[in-house]
Amino acid sequence: MIIRNHKQGSYKWLKSRLGKPSASNFDKLITTTGNPSSSAEQYINRLIAEKLTGESARQFMSDAMTRGIELEPDAKMYFEMSQTVTCGETGFILDDSGDFGCSPDLVIYDSGEDTIIGGCEIKCPLDHTHVANMRRGLMPKKYYQQVQGCMMICEVDSWNFMSYHPLMDAMIVEVKRDDEFIKKLSGAVNLAVEIIKSEVKRLS
Repeated sequence: MIIRNHKQGSYKWLKSRLGKPSASNFDKLITTTGNPSSSAEQYINRLIAEKLTGESARQFMSDAMTRGIELEPDAKMYFEMSQTVTCGETGFILDDSGDFGCSPDLVIYDSGEDTIIGGCEIKCPLDHTHVANMRRGLMPKKYYQQVQGCMMICEVDSWNFMSYHPLMDAMIVEVKRDDEFIKKLSGAVNLAVEIIKSEVKRLS
């Protein structure tokens, strides 16, 4: 595990993840059932383009995404206080090879504050979506690859998912590591890395 402690969203953070598969997009490489995703080719092409141009692909910022960014500081404070754990923010965390990584919303440290023992994926959805999350009491499946990817990269056994709304109770659930899925995820991500490296070399 290699930690790049650049502020998320900053120029250095963008550069640290340039052309590298990231956990937030692992769903573009593999489905929740462990099969190849139909979006894999497009995502790999995007990462190859980033490597060739040296520029991050521009991503549309929706109103919901903007809302999430605005509420995230309050959500992080809520999680740390309600769970009575020691949390921190990081930039881009890479696997040992440095070829792919994740940008956790929060990481949880041990009592010595020097070892990551878990983390939290935070979402701040609109009211009706938050209610749906609370009624189910489960992490939505669309975040499964991302959360399992964070556990794979950070080498931990559990991760938290929180759905936060400032006018309602938060929903916090613990997600356990799925080694069988992570084996398939690792294969899909490493295959993408091999293709990216090969194509960048060929097209440069």
